[in-house]
Amino acid sequence: MNEHNQQTSFLNFDSQTSLNQGDAESDYKKITPLAAKMRPQKLSDYVGQEHILAINSPLRAAIEQGHCHSLIFWGPPGSGKTTLAEIIANHVNAKVIRISAVTSGIKEIRLAIEQAKVRAANHSQQNETVLFVDEVHRFNKSQQDAFLPFIEDGTIIFIGATTENPAFELNQALLSRARVYTLNKLSEKNLKQVLNRAIVSQEKEQALTIKLDADAQQNLLNRADGDARRLLNLFENCLDSVNNEQSEKVINVALINQVAGSKIALYDKGGDAFYDLISAFHKSVRGSSPDAALYWYARILTGGGDALYVARRLLAIASEDIGNADPRAMQVGINAWDTFHRVGPSEGERAIAQAAVYMALAPKSNALYTAFNQAMALAQHTAGLDVPDHLKNATSTLTKNLGHGVGYRYAHNEQNAFAAGENYFPQSLAQAPNYDTEFYQPSDRGLEKKLQDKLNYLKKLNKSSNEQRYE
Repeated sequence: MNEHNQQTSFLNFDSQTSLNQGDAESDYKKITPLAAKMRPQKLSDYVGQEHILAINSPLRAAIEQGHCHSLIFWGPPGSGKTTLAEIIANHVNAKVIRISAVTSGIKEIRLAIEQAKVRAANHSQQNETVLFVDEVHRFNKSQQDAFLPFIEDGTIIFIGATTENPAFELNQALLSRARVYTLNKLSEKNLKQVLNRAIVSQEKEQALTIKLDADAQQNLLNRADGDARRLLNLFENCLDSVNNEQSEKVINVALINQVAGSKIALYDKGGDAFYDLISAFHKSVRGSSPDAALYWYARILTGGGDALYVARRLLAIASEDIGNADPRAMQVGINAWDTFHRVGPSEGERAIAQAAVYMALAPKSNALYTAFNQAMALAQHTAGLDVPDHLKNATSTLTKNLGHGVGYRYAHNEQNAFAAGENYFPQSLAQAPNYDTEFYQPSDRGLEKKLQDKLNYLKKLNKSSNEQRYE
């Protein structure tokens, strides 16, 4: 088979296509993974996602009536995105063309569109095409744009599946033409349904009895973690590990643990799982929960995450959430980072854990964070204002003649090393009541209590100086 025919065969995959009967069908059943064999063909057999497929829900009603619009399914692996796409195609009596953004490019997109055009022109009973694009977020902007005109003119019903947040990963033009539906992890109840169906199916297919006690079932469900594909793959591997000559197969916890090995955590350095974990860590530190901070940090490490990314986040926390309530937090974070580089991960990861606990228990203040944001906003709005002459340096005779530095009060020569009443803002800001230039408002926590006292004292000196000036 040449390359073109191979690609055409791949693109022409159809969930309704029947295989040759006899030995070919038997061989297919033997090699097809259980997860594929158990894939539901009808909406009534679909498990989970009740929040979008409840009786009389708009999506379910549209599917049952044989109507479909372009849409995007966003959800974790094994939540039923592909299955639901193929069920929709069955209900609207359409051909399914499946492409994966992992292995496909513009060439495959064009070939799929050409097949859809030919089918639409035939005016046959099955002339609609569902183009299902798995991992659609992996397509770049130009590849995503290639679908737009054909969604517009009805050549294809576009169904995309993604594990990443569409708002961040997909073009707005594509999002405006396809409704987004969020799929959730399957519940334990949903997974039990899937597992029970698989047991019945395999007992019938293999003419045997499968024994699975409550502990073993719970172990399988826990390891699946809401992923039906993971559940069925593990169940199938357990079956294959039992002596095939026996008419009864017993699956117990020991077997499951042996087959499954160590559970690999859900973690993707570039994906939503990554951002969810680091967000949970940050919020735990901000919320002064050292135990939760340690847990989420451990989850990140368990999933293969970089401890130094957490160290960088801690430095951000030190200025954003702690600030001057405890300036030592910044140094603790830097020391932890330095320790990691000096002694390596084994000891360095613990040093970062120490910093996380310290910052979780440190007094909290976002006064600095808020003040800096306000200063940035005002600076952007008034970027054209000149520096007052008294704050400029007189670097030459010319600048001296222009008045640079004239009237500047050297603070160290003033009482209390403070030039009371001096203005350090552009003149128009100092005189304009519309602009609030008091950005920093210390909290009453930690060191900021003393900083607030100092600020109040300086404000009092400024006020007294201004009153004397205008008497």
